[in-house]
Amino acid sequence: MDGTLIGLVAFGAVLFLLALRVPIAFALAAIATIGTFVIFAFRTGAFAPERAIRPTTSLVFSNSFDLIHSYDLSMIPLFVALGHIAYRADITTKIYHAARVWLAKVPGGVAMASVVGCGGFSAITGSSIACASTMGRICTPEMLSVGYDKRLATASVAAGGTLGSLIPPSVLFIIYGIFTETSISQLFLAGILPGIVSLLGFLLVIFIWVKRDPDAAPAYTGTITMADRGRAALESWPAVLLFVIIVGGIYGGIFTATEAAAVCVSAAVLIGLVQRKLTLRAIWESLRETCIQTTSIFLIAAGAKIFVAFIALTGVAPDIVEAVTAAELSPVLLMAAIALIYLALGMFLDPIGIMVLTLPLMIPLIETYGFDLIWFGVVVIKLLEIGLITPPVGLNVFVIAGVVGRDVPIDRIFAGIARFLSVDVLVLILIMAVPALSLVIPYSM
Repeated sequence: MDGTLIGLVAFGAVLFLLALRVPIAFALAAIATIGTFVIFAFRTGAFAPERAIRPTTSLVFSNSFDLIHSYDLSMIPLFVALGHIAYRADITTKIYHAARVWLAKVPGGVAMASVVGCGGFSAITGSSIACASTMGRICTPEMLSVGYDKRLATASVAAGGTLGSLIPPSVLFIIYGIFTETSISQLFLAGILPGIVSLLGFLLVIFIWVKRDPDAAPAYTGTITMADRGRAALESWPAVLLFVIIVGGIYGGIFTATEAAAVCVSAAVLIGLVQRKLTLRAIWESLRETCIQTTSIFLIAAGAKIFVAFIALTGVAPDIVEAVTAAELSPVLLMAAIALIYLALGMFLDPIGIMVLTLPLMIPLIETYGFDLIWFGVVVIKLLEIGLITPPVGLNVFVIAGVVGRDVPIDRIFAGIARFLSVDVLVLILIMAVPALSLVIPYSM
């Protein structure tokens, strides 16, 4: 049977199962297993199922086993645990409180502090959903209580939460690095400048919004002294220390990304215990939630690994590369087409699902055109980041909607998101047009 046809049908079948709300891990694994069985059963022309059982089970079990035993994959539970422990030790929230004090007199200061807090939270946890959920509970009620426009109060946190995808450490970068066999340490460093540019862009949106509509963010009438600012900055030292260990340790060659994660988890536990903000019960709850989240991610990764092996077996990727090469698409048109595909999928699927579904086809194309895989990783993560706030299924928007309940209709949140989306698109264009923005730090390590 035609392997390319089987591969294309398999992609359609996965999308169909996802539309039926079948979990993506099971959809990928099931379609890959059935497709592999069909290919081996018809290999000799006639249908011979007895010849397909052994190679199919070998492909399924060997690929999932190899993935789960990957050393790099151990980073995921470590960074997930770091986020939970740092939150319960009150490390992540101190970043927001420090930004709240320093930006109190700036127009839209609380909204800006929320975005900065999201950036700081992202620099420790690496999860956009967790960032939006946690910071949403802290920042959004406070903004609503002081009279902020409901669109600004919700959209700023939903958009700020997406920074968890780009600012290291990022779970999405880890998965991308494993499936493309690129350096995860370099990917982490590549996300720093684009992440900072995105953060500054969000701050600019808030500033312009409040300048044009002062009623959207009432001015702060209290008094903030330099002593208050200094005290707030000093209280955020644990978060700064953890970020320095991750970024400074990786850049300086002191730690690998996995070692940095382990050191940071140990440091966060020690800081929490010394400051008496972390109890044994809190540590247990952190580890419990880490196991639940990690299991979910591992199941998706295992299903994706099986699916990648199946796609390689069909030969659909080389056929697509050959077709695109024959069409003589320019690099600009190719990247524009890829961006449109990711943006379209981002409207309906979660980021991890999009990544594991598309990478088997995208990476051969990118390598054929000679693009840098580190740079392309940043582009992909930025596209996935945009998908987190793109209607109709912007996951971060629904997270914030769950936090505020019926106080703010979801259409109002999406109405506020539009301004942040425009900046995200501009930053995406900048990343594509200026690869050095992503590559200058990792290639100087």
